[in-house]
Amino acid sequence: MNGLTNRVALVTGGSRGIGAGIVRALTAAGVRVAFTYVQATDQAQALVEEITQAGGAALAVRADTAQPEQVRAAVRQVLDQFGQLAILVNNAGIHLQSPVDEAAPDEEAIQRLWQVNTWGTAQTVRAVVPHLPTGGRIITIGSGSNVRVPFIGLGEYAASKGALAAYTRAWAKDLAPRGITVNVVQPGLIATDLTPTDPATMAALLADIPLGRFGTADEVGQLVTFLASEAAGYITGATLNLDGGWSV
Repeated sequence: MNGLTNRVALVTGGSRGIGAGIVRALTAAGVRVAFTYVQATDQAQALVEEITQAGGAALAVRADTAQPEQVRAAVRQVLDQFGQLAILVNNAGIHLQSPVDEAAPDEEAIQRLWQVNTWGTAQTVRAVVPHLPTGGRIITIGSGSNVRVPFIGLGEYAASKGALAAYTRAWAKDLAPRGITVNVVQPGLIATDLTPTDPATMAALLADIPLGRFGTADEVGQLVTFLASEAAGYITGATLNLDGGWSV
């Protein structure tokens, strides 16, 4: 037994890509999952229907992670629907390339990046922590760019994700007395609908991965599910790279 059956998780940014892979993996393990989304209403509802038809339980909640009041409302909705909350997966995030010598950087986009990726994650944790039981789990999706920056213009993105690893170490110490574990998963190149498809770019990216392939959203979901399980009860404050050797 994995200890996950009928536990309740909240996954931020769960309607598509890596988030949807996490939702699918958790529900397959018996977890009841609520997930947030901002704009992808059709995808969110389709995922709920998919999970329900497979015998699982899922709830889609529209909430912007950068808006604390929306996050708090989402947490209340999860508690009203399921009566408990034991697992938080911080997946919501946005990507941006903005070189530090850019003549006219999009300051609004940069601010939004930090609001969602970093400040929003911290506010979500603060909203959820009071409701987590002993043995609760916090799992954050960071980025391999915290270890290796592969392209120009990733300073803001890499820093916003790197901060999550620092938060993880601090939160793990804060919450250890309550038996709550806190870990961060740093995916490398994962195949999603945003993955480049032109052959030249694909070949260049694959040549840089020792295992010779992109990872999958399901593989991220499986690692998250393991960290949420009883088997991972002695893992906390850890940073786990999931990148096929890309960061080696």
